[in-house]
Amino acid sequence: MIGRLWRCALLLPVLLGLSAPTLAQQSLSIAEVQRIIARAVNEAQARGRPATIAVVDRVGNVLGVFAMNGAAATAAVTSGRSVTTGLEGANVPASAAAIAKAVTGAYLSSNGNAFTSRTANQIVQEFFNPLETNQPGGPLFGVQFSQLPCSDLNVRFVAASVNQNIGPKRSPLGLSADPGGMPLYKANILVGGIGVIADAIYGLDRNITDFDTDSDELIAIAGSVGFAAPVGIRANRIAVDGKTLRFADRDIESLVSAPAAAPAFAAINGVLGTVQAVTGYTNGAVIVDGQAFGTAASGYRLDNSGLFADLNGFVLVDGTNTQRFAPRDATDGGLTRAEVTGILRAGLQVANAGRAQIRRPLNDQIHVTLSVVDTAGTVLGVVRTPDGPVFGTDVSLQKARSAAFFSNVAAAADLTAGGFASYVASTRALLGPNALADGFAYAARSIGNLARPFFPDGNSNNQPGPLSRPFPSWSPFSTGLQLDLIANNVVQHLNFVTGASGVDTAVGCTGLPLQVATGMPRLANGLQIFAGGVPVYKNGVLAGAIGISGDGIDQDDMIAFLGTHNAGLQLASGVANAPMALRADNLAPQGIRLRYVSCPFRPFVNDDTQTPCSGK
Repeated sequence: MIGRLWRCALLLPVLLGLSAPTLAQQSLSIAEVQRIIARAVNEAQARGRPATIAVVDRVGNVLGVFAMNGAAATAAVTSGRSVTTGLEGANVPASAAAIAKAVTGAYLSSNGNAFTSRTANQIVQEFFNPLETNQPGGPLFGVQFSQLPCSDLNVRFVAASVNQNIGPKRSPLGLSADPGGMPLYKANILVGGIGVIADAIYGLDRNITDFDTDSDELIAIAGSVGFAAPVGIRANRIAVDGKTLRFADRDIESLVSAPAAAPAFAAINGVLGTVQAVTGYTNGAVIVDGQAFGTAASGYRLDNSGLFADLNGFVLVDGTNTQRFAPRDATDGGLTRAEVTGILRAGLQVANAGRAQIRRPLNDQIHVTLSVVDTAGTVLGVVRTPDGPVFGTDVSLQKARSAAFFSNVAAAADLTAGGFASYVASTRALLGPNALADGFAYAARSIGNLARPFFPDGNSNNQPGPLSRPFPSWSPFSTGLQLDLIANNVVQHLNFVTGASGVDTAVGCTGLPLQVATGMPRLANGLQIFAGGVPVYKNGVLAGAIGISGDGIDQDDMIAFLGTHNAGLQLASGVANAPMALRADNLAPQGIRLRYVSCPFRPFVNDDTQTPCSGK
């Protein structure tokens, strides 16, 4: 009922032609952060499992990191298999692991869905569900390598700078699949996340047929008491492909402490542990207030440019309240500012009319972020619905850039110049000698087909896709091209966090050639390999791409594809989806046709249209 009333309150002024409201505004205070940490420490102490605990706000600002006496300083990255490639076997700072978990709980959630790092664990592995062999990979396969420390979209913490408190902030390890990251709510409004590492393992849960007693998760649950997610929107109330998602393996009845009786923070600070300074994330050993999401101070607010407010569009702003990614002309002479605006508006219209997959109550509208880029990867515009999960901000841009990159005739040359010629060779062995230079149009879903450890996806007897590592050396910490493009960035950043290096990774991910227009590679915030992005053409020529993220992947596909189609009709300027003859679903390697987009059946709340993408 609360979610339904919130949605009605949000939309009614728009329907009546009045000015649209902002989101209900809540934030964490210093005293509340201290209370959360104290309750987590109390549970960890009762279990004899000294922990490192991090709390963030909804846009990823680190509000406090606390390390208990005896807590391990590092955590070992492992999938629990005998994999030695990628990040497997690395020892990462415990503070970085805790921050990544907290960011995951905050970023994957919204006022309509509450997901945890255990939920992430379920949806990023080679099968969905994990260990259910001969099933497709997780629906958000690859999302763990988003929010990267090298991202040009996610904001870096710089103390006393104008952008100190705006989001979305980056994460030291991307998103986490290790249980122990939970969202935090006040008055049913998402305000942040808590992350805990006590077992010195930064891993995942390969077997979700049982219910673990996981110390990281239980300590995080104790910390969230009083700020717990509303029961009705938790992951275990949401199904994807007929499978119920997992929120946590245990709940408060499994705690061995009494959170309400936890000592005050002043009684534990300096006694059971200390607040930590984390290079690149905090201004010393401090605890700070969080920002209220939806206000300019958070980096997200309602559009006031006159372009999107009538559609309840929200935009990203910097610390001076200036829009960061207002619609602009392309750098390659393709899309105009008016066309970018038209594409984003058409996408918002589809989202506002569509039925969400991962939100409650049922029949709630879709909430996502939309990003448009040109062929150089230049950001031409970003807009979002009010309550889209924050992770989708960065991921929508990743998807747009990935679709534009792989559809570009320069893709093979860029990959070769960057030192990734082996992936070009593998792709050409499957798709033909001119693949990645022949002008075929790849949607994000098509790229994902090629980036799974089995091709086609789901059959464990199959060979790997050309962009993936073979399964014996594959894991969510070692995916293939996706990780290889940014591995050096992640390692360099972790060395900066630990103090082993005084130089942080540069802004702009991957070692691919720099573009004149941006001074950064085309994939400046990394490659993404799950559905929700399509290339955009103008008069039959590649002009860029649009990426969508924040809801179900079929919904993301629909908004990208149908939004582009509708924009083309509205603009009448030559903007369109890829010509049918160029789409990757014309390619059938080994007799297996690649996929382009997959739109949901009867996807709109107040419209009986059944297959809106057919024939387009």
